[in-house]
Amino acid sequence: MQHDDTLLQISTMMALLDGVFESETRYESILPGYDFGIGTFDHLDGEMIGFDGSFYQLRSDGSARPLDLKTTTPFCSLTRFVPEQSLSVKQTMSKADFEHWLSEQLGTINSFYAVRIEGRFSEVKTRTVARQEKPFRPITEAVATQSARTFEHIDGTLAGYFTPRFGHGIAVAGYHLHFIDQERSGGGHVFDYTVQDVTVTFEEKPKLDLRLPTTAAYRTADLESHDIEKEIQIAEG
Repeated sequence: MQHDDTLLQISTMMALLDGVFESETRYESILPGYDFGIGTFDHLDGEMIGFDGSFYQLRSDGSARPLDLKTTTPFCSLTRFVPEQSLSVKQTMSKADFEHWLSEQLGTINSFYAVRIEGRFSEVKTRTVARQEKPFRPITEAVATQSARTFEHIDGTLAGYFTPRFGHGIAVAGYHLHFIDQERSGGGHVFDYTVQDVTVTFEEKPKLDLRLPTTAAYRTADLESHDIEKEIQIAEG
C-alpha cells in the first residue's frame, strides 16, 4: 500500500463539546481511499472504528455492526494506515504504564500518529453515549446517558490516534482509542485498559487535513468559553 502521511479530520472536539452533533458529511463521501479511523455519528449515535478497510458502528446497546455508508458524522478521523513500526508487548501493563512506554517509542511527541493495538487484554473498559435528540445538550451532559461496559480476558483491537499537546481541542491530546472485540460483536470508546499480550503498530501523520463544518449550528457555536481541559476529561471518561 502506498504511504500517505495525511490525517483527515472532520470537525473538532471543541465543536462536540458545544453540542454540534449533526453534519451534512456522509461517510460514503469521505471513506474512499481510507482504511483506518475512529469517529462518531450524527446525534452521537454510537462510536465508529475502522481498520483493514472494514468499518463498524458500536452502539450503546453493546452491539457492533458494519458501518452504513449513508450515515453522517459530526466528527471523525481517517487515514491510510501503513505501519512504520511493529512492537510486541508480552507482559501485563496498565493503560498509564503502556502509554508512557509507547510514547517513548514514537519518533517525536510533537506529531500525530495512527495507532493500532491488537491481541489479548486483561481488561478493557468502554463507554458509548446513547443517541441524543434535539435540543442537544453539551457533550459533558450527554455523557450522563452513556452505557459503560467492561471486557475481561478478551482478544480484540484498539484503534485510534495520538495527538500532540498543542492539538488539544482540535482532537484529544494523547491517545484517543476505540475498541472492538475479535468477534466484531461489541466495543466502544476506551477509557481504561490493561494489555496482556499485544502487538502495537503505529505510523506518523505529519499532515493534518482539517475540514470544518459549514452548517449554521457550527458557525454559531460557542467555541470560546469552554474549559477545554475539564470538559474533555469529562467527555472522554
